[in-house]
Amino acid sequence: MKIFVAGASGTIGIPLVRALVAAGHQVTALTRSPQKQDELRRLGATPTLADALDADALASAVMAAKPTHVIHQLTALPKEGPSRASDLLATNRLRIDGTRHLLNASIRAGAPRFIGGSFALLPGAASAPSADVNEAVAATRSMETQIVNASRSHQIEGIVLRYGLFYGPTNPSTVKMIEMVQKRRFPTIRGDRGLLPFIHLDDAVSATLAALDHGSAGSVYDIVDDRAISISEAVRLMADYTGAPAPRTVPAWLLKLLMPYRARMLSMRLPLSNAKARTELGWRPLFPTFGDGLSKSFSRAA
Repeated sequence: MKIFVAGASGTIGIPLVRALVAAGHQVTALTRSPQKQDELRRLGATPTLADALDADALASAVMAAKPTHVIHQLTALPKEGPSRASDLLATNRLRIDGTRHLLNASIRAGAPRFIGGSFALLPGAASAPSADVNEAVAATRSMETQIVNASRSHQIEGIVLRYGLFYGPTNPSTVKMIEMVQKRRFPTIRGDRGLLPFIHLDDAVSATLAALDHGSAGSVYDIVDDRAISISEAVRLMADYTGAPAPRTVPAWLLKLLMPYRARMLSMRLPLSNAKARTELGWRPLFPTFGDGLSKSFSRAA
């Protein structure tokens, strides 16, 4: 396959490009950062430079690549994850305008299939807890709707993958979180009732590869592990598997005071299911639970 990856230098972009090249695909890797081109070239991809918000430049890049498949992984999030609503603004624009530009360019280039990487927490929230989260929900739903509608109108085979929260040893937000857990600076929350869907980065990549061949046009798949857990359980597991001291526990009101945005996100209850992805994509997570991923990705202290 000739695959165009937009957002190729991001958190999932790099391991995805590596896996696509290893699978024998011809990969054109889009980045807006000139300094990332050498890394993409070393992975075996052909880098191309453009800003997804520049419709003409993006169209030229896609047309030149002549892809059979386009994978949308465009975000502009901080490496260690968003900590405030303003951290989402650039990604919101990419999910609305960037998606439109990439879809139009892909259709013009005659690409048969388009896969969009979405975020399970946002569209999964039936009612957002605040105006800032509402904006992110609206942007993510816009992205998904554009892809599904393009598929239903037979312009392109559009597929949406709703990823859970990425984690893994190469994920910057996981590395930062573990550092905080080891220093007892990431507490658990008293009475934590949140249920968050996680996905190991390796499993997100393998699901994306499976969707290239096996995804049904117009479908939305939840790419999550087998069991949602609270952030407090995740912190306890990290402390256990890295040999860190037992984390402190704080009341929920204190977290809301210190980190209001993260507190709102972490309190969501989204026990999503990967059953559809397992059945239709023929995909199985290598790490079915967060605990499995930690035990196989990190060394447990003696």
